[in-house]
Amino acid sequence: MAKVMLICGKICSGKTFYSKSLLKKYNAVLLSCDEIESQIFHHSLGEKHDIVAADIKKYLHKKAIDIISAGCNVVLDWGFWTKAERTDVSDYYRSHGIEYEWHYVDVTDDIWKRNIESRNEAVTSGKSDDYYVDDGLLNKVNSLFEIPSPDEKVIRHINKG
Repeated sequence: MAKVMLICGKICSGKTFYSKSLLKKYNAVLLSCDEIESQIFHHSLGEKHDIVAADIKKYLHKKAIDIISAGCNVVLDWGFWTKAERTDVSDYYRSHGIEYEWHYVDVTDDIWKRNIESRNEAVTSGKSDDYYVDDGLLNKVNSLFEIPSPDEKVIRHINKG
């Protein structure tokens, strides 16, 4: 039976890189908020970012159920920063009879800072269409992100750079 793999972690922790390894291993389809924001909105949502991101997530959860119902695994690549969000998402898939598993991409502070610098350099030089990670976004991540607790039963992947 097909399942959904939910990827949790801070921005620039290596979630997308890790997600792509799961695609090959499990013959899965990747669903990503960042991809939609980049391709359709060109990361220019400004004040509307959180509202639009919430709508994108709702849509992708529905598509995940369609894809799983067709017999294919799904990887959802976005941060799932809070325990409350992870609990709600677990309840959603459980209520639809969908098998799910949580994957947490952990990263040391040194590697995290290096990843952010690398991403920002690629953005400013025009080599990437990702969004620039400024101090405001970093403060938001650090104030909101909750490391999964042992009771959440996540598969922990340590990004070693």
